Amino acid sequence: MTLPDLASQIVYGRIGWAIVAATVVCALWRGAAPLSRPRLAAIMAGAMALMTLPGNLSPVWYLGLAFQYPSGLLVGCCLVRLTERWSGNRRSGAMPPALAGVLAVAGTLLYLDAVGFLASGYYYAGFGGTLTPVVAVIMAGACVLAIVRGHARGTAAAVLGAVVLFSVLRLPSGNLWDALLDPLLFGWAIVTLLVAALRRTGRRVADRSTGSDADPASGPMPQPIAAEHFSSLKEQVGGQ
Repeated sequence: MTLPDLASQIVYGRIGWAIVAATVVCALWRGAAPLSRPRLAAIMAGAMALMTLPGNLSPVWYLGLAFQYPSGLLVGCCLVRLTERWSGNRRSGAMPPALAGVLAVAGTLLYLDAVGFLASGYYYAGFGGTLTPVVAVIMAGACVLAIVRGHARGTAAAVLGAVVLFSVLRLPSGNLWDALLDPLLFGWAIVTLLVAALRRTGRRVADRSTGSDADPASGPMPQPIAAEHFSSLKEQVGGQ
């Protein structure tokens, strides 16, 4: 088991939390004017300056007590968001439903293992052994292949960055799972899945309501017989 250098952890924590904080501020931006590049640069610079304050004056102090360090994947996904904001693309692919599903399942398994419901040592396996390098190499190769083929490049780049950060510097904690998952990223994945489910349900309800108003399978409605036509038919029958 090889742990990262403490100085590297401190530097990474300040930079990582600054990127996450800037992404949150951009996501909550409700200004009258759109978020331009100068505003985005000012937000990023302010977040970095705030995180570099000494001691308990910095939010990193309290974030570290609650969450320790942000995962490399969380930082990578936030960088994808910021990059899209910078380029003017508001449709983010940083957290697609497929990635959210994988993170939700993995986070649930790690949580159940940590609290003792499974007790299979899944979390501690991320510190080393044979499984960790094999998984890291497979994930890195899959991400490179996805980037080359142009499939979900933002997500693949975020995962690849987290794997490389762990492989080279062992950040953030020396555990592969900490490089790929943390409580904030797990919550982001759960929210993404809930939003996707609500949207899918809303579309189904809208489709059903539209189909009930005009059902093509029901065929044309029978037209009522006019009163004049009925009277003429009655007279003809009575005359015969």
